[in-house]
Parts: sequence; C-alpha cells; structure tokens
Amino acid sequence: MTSPQPIPDHAALTPRQAGERAAAVLDEIRTAVIGAAEPPVLVMLGVLAGGHVLIEDLPGLGKTLLARSFATALGLDFSRVQFTPDLLPSDVTGAPFYDRRSADMVFRPGPVFTHLLLADEINRTPPKTQAALLEAMAESQVSVDGSTRALPDPFVVIATANPVEYEGTYSLPEAQLDRFLLRVRMGYLTAPQEACMLRARIDRAAPEAVLRTLSGPGEVLAMRAAVEDVEVDDDLLDYVVALVAATRDHPHVQVGASPRGGLALVQLARARAVLDLRDYATPEDVKSVAVPALAHRVTLKPELWVRQIDGDDVIREIVRAVPAPQTLPRTPVAP
Repeated sequence: MTSPQPIPDHAALTPRQAGERAAAVLDEIRTAVIGAAEPPVLVMLGVLAGGHVLIEDLPGLGKTLLARSFATALGLDFSRVQFTPDLLPSDVTGAPFYDRRSADMVFRPGPVFTHLLLADEINRTPPKTQAALLEAMAESQVSVDGSTRALPDPFVVIATANPVEYEGTYSLPEAQLDRFLLRVRMGYLTAPQEACMLRARIDRAAPEAVLRTLSGPGEVLAMRAAVEDVEVDDDLLDYVVALVAATRDHPHVQVGASPRGGLALVQLARARAVLDLRDYATPEDVKSVAVPALAHRVTLKPELWVRQIDGDDVIREIVRAVPAPQTLPRTPVAP
C-alpha cells in the first residue's frame, strides 16, 4: 500500500483520510509485528479514540515490540518504564531536586512526560506507584510538590501485564482498570506465522525490523479529531446503553461495567468506522469492540473460576443476547 503524503500539523482530516493514514501505519507495523491481525488494529483503535491500552498476555508474545512499533510509525516520543517492586512514584512522574549552581529546587521530569509511555509489567509494582499513573491517565497532567504540569499532547499509555504470574505481583484495582479504554490479548502465533517470523529474522540479519515514521503528533491529533466527526444514531446509543446495562444484570457478574464503559464503546466504535473509511458507526462496529472495551470492566462472582468462565465469555454471551438495531447503510463518503 502506498503511504499517504504527510500533511501539515494544523490541517484537518476527514474520517476517510484519517482511516487511510491509520491503515498505512498498520501496514508498516505489520512488517515488524507478525501474528494475529486483531491486536495491532485494537491498539490503533485505542490511539484514534484517545484512550489508553492494556496488553495482557504471556511473556514473549510481542507486547513490548507492538508498543515500540506504534511509537516509531506514528512519530511519537517514546519512554519505557520497567515496573518493579521497588519503583517509587517519583520514578514515574519526576521529582524536584536541588540545583547547586542556581541554589533553587528544579523539577526533573519523569518518563511520563512523553507522547507514548510503555508501562511494562505494570502489575509488578505496588499500588502506590500504580496510582502515580492514575492522574496522568485520567487528566493528562501530573501534580508534584504542589504544582500541576501538563503532559504532552497526545499522551498514550500502553501497559503490559502478565496474567499468569501471581508471586511478587499486585493486581490492578478496578478503578485503575477502568481507566484503560480497552484490553488487548496477543495470543500464540500459529505454526505458519511462527515460521514466517523466524524466516523474517534470518532474512533481515538483525534482531528487529526497522520501521519508517509515517506520521507525527500533530497528525495523530488530526486523526483523533476526525473520529469526532463520525455520526452515531440514537438507536445505536440505546444499543450501547442496553449492552452496558446487561453487564450489571448478568447472573455471573458481581460488579457490572461503569458508564465509562459506554463511553469507551461509543468512541471505539467511531474509531472502527474511521478504519473502515466511514463517517457513521454501525451496530457491527459496536459488536467488534465490545469484548476488548468491556471485559476488563466487569467483576465476576468468585466461584466462576472453577468453571473457567472469564469476562470475555460473559461479554460475548451478552452481545449475542442483546438485540441490535437495524441501521441502514449509507452512501459511502466521497474521498
């Protein structure tokens, strides 16, 4: 696919133009990240929708590579924090220090002052340090020593977590899980995909592929603005409300999704429409993002672990059960 020509940072984009640029970025990322097509698409949806992404899966499946590839292809400043049990909140946000030359206290920014922050193995650090990210994720700002400092725009957190190791880890509280717009699962490669990955490594004679930078912070903001131009009919909003309400009434659910879950569904469905070069959302857009948007927001009853039922299963069941509106397709938007 031919890369779209870059545009000035101040230029506006239509949903179709934003979708074409997002598709070019995804094509570039797939040269480095081999595997299922869905995880890169979901991360791109999170970026377009202006949210933060939790990638939860086993070690060695490419979670860190995926985050770093997005930073490179989107042209965003990138920082990585390896979360450990001894990490302090100031190691993330920054802290004031005494400058002997000026005899003043000077603030030294932490790694959170970036466009894309990779919070690696976020469940390995204590709750106090996990909470240091909460204000940054919710407000795009950091309060340190009585002063509030704005973070760069755009600001995206991609956090990784290992769901199978419990010793020396701290589960994310529900309030912090709710701050993530969606949760992504990588999954194992198929045998042909794994063989393709090994062959690609041999052919390039380097540990990782070198990606091109196709965008920049200004264009990412323009793509996000284009998502806001996607129309959502009232019947589709009623459908979103019904899905969220069903999570609260389901017999397997102890705590259902919050209203923030409905906001996430709408924004991700609009971003899905942009990727499909449309300026209107459909019920299929909502269905395609329901599991990543809602599964991490529900708390199941404790006894269900014996039956090996998880949040993904419950949300899939709800999507099958709740009737979807019949939205008539519109004429495609002219380029």
